[in-house]
Amino acid sequence: MKKIAILGQPNVGKSSLFNRFAKQRLAITSDMAGTTRDVRKEIVDLDGKEAEILDTGGIDESSELFRRVGNKAIDAAEEADIILYMVDGKSLPDSRDKELFYRLQKLNKPIALVVNKIDNEKEEERAWEFGEFGAKNLFSISVSHNRLVGQLVEWVKSHLDETEPLEAQLQLSDESDALENLIAQFDETGTYKEKEDLSQINVAIIGRTNVGKSSLLNALLGSERAVVSDVAGTTVDPVDETMMLRDKSVRFIDTAGLRRRGKIQGIERFALGRTRQMLENADIALLVLDASAPLSELDEKIAGLVDEYKLGCIIVLNKWDEAIGSYDEVTEDLRYRFKFLSWAPVVTVSAKSKKRVHKISDLILKVFENYTRHIPTRGLNDVIKQATIKHHIPAHKGRAVNILFASQYAIKPPKIALISNRPRGIHFSYIRYLTNQLRENFDLEGTPVILIPKKRGEREEEQEPREH
Repeated sequence: MKKIAILGQPNVGKSSLFNRFAKQRLAITSDMAGTTRDVRKEIVDLDGKEAEILDTGGIDESSELFRRVGNKAIDAAEEADIILYMVDGKSLPDSRDKELFYRLQKLNKPIALVVNKIDNEKEEERAWEFGEFGAKNLFSISVSHNRLVGQLVEWVKSHLDETEPLEAQLQLSDESDALENLIAQFDETGTYKEKEDLSQINVAIIGRTNVGKSSLLNALLGSERAVVSDVAGTTVDPVDETMMLRDKSVRFIDTAGLRRRGKIQGIERFALGRTRQMLENADIALLVLDASAPLSELDEKIAGLVDEYKLGCIIVLNKWDEAIGSYDEVTEDLRYRFKFLSWAPVVTVSAKSKKRVHKISDLILKVFENYTRHIPTRGLNDVIKQATIKHHIPAHKGRAVNILFASQYAIKPPKIALISNRPRGIHFSYIRYLTNQLRENFDLEGTPVILIPKKRGEREEEQEPREH
């Protein structure tokens, strides 16, 4: 699949063009220069031709933070197959743009000079002034007015026609066959209504600002993928990157750091909304906490997102080399505050020195295995039966309540229907008891488990889930 990188100085419209290609508002746009700070990637369909668009941060030398952002943009250009260099058509050509454009030309890749903010024919003369760049492919457009953007898209599509090497095609075919076999095997052992893709794990890295989420992502990937800075709130757009762990493709999403509601300003409001969108598609959350500072109310609220979106979870105590207490002291406080995540494993790391970060990879695979676990029906019912014998279900309004049988009907996370003669008579405390019995008999570390009491023949969605 071809990659297309959009580069340029800050505030020339790169993210807006990215959104045009994607045909939806994915990247955050703002009049404030420097809104985009990391490289955002998205696979788009250009009239039946797929490509990956890379939206880069503005290339700027004004500060150490933005120098790092610019370096990421140049790295993206070296990775890409096609380069779109954008300039502001309302400004005169400057030497910095020429220098950058000539540098990118030396990569010997298809490159276009995109003069943005040319809103009508009268303003075309300004675009001519950029002819001094000597660009073979020059497009004067207005992204905000969608003026002549189609011509640029057609040029990009003309460079997507080259077929991939035969070796790559065969590898893709082998991977597809393997996935089909995996799905087929899975369907034979379960009773699920839909096929589940178990080849990819979506992992969201969440936490408040400046706890080290981007440093953790870089440590996991073994490269400087996300921009790291002491400036709180450096990550605005969610950053995603994929790596292979054994036979799984793991997609990491470094989300924007969360602040107290009163401190959220400007583009961060949209960033928080985007973070919630990412969590809707995640499987596992890496809940990153700062071990060098006391836990806060905000940490608890962020942890509540794991419960809200029913995600698998690994609690990561970062900056452990600066921890404020012993392991027992810190985890005791953690377990007291996060009782609803009692099932989540805890790992202590130092993202800066990469100490113990490798343990997270093994935990991700383990938690995902449990998050997608199908409990054998016979074993499930044996545990439920023994649990009800040990502690009978309390009567409801003077009438006996019985569980006839249990059946798991979904995964991600495991969802189990408890078929009962009086489902509304099963108290939530008894549901919690049954959940604990299941955890004692089956390996369900790192995943929530949802039990739904219902009548025979009743659809699952007709009852409210009870998760513990």
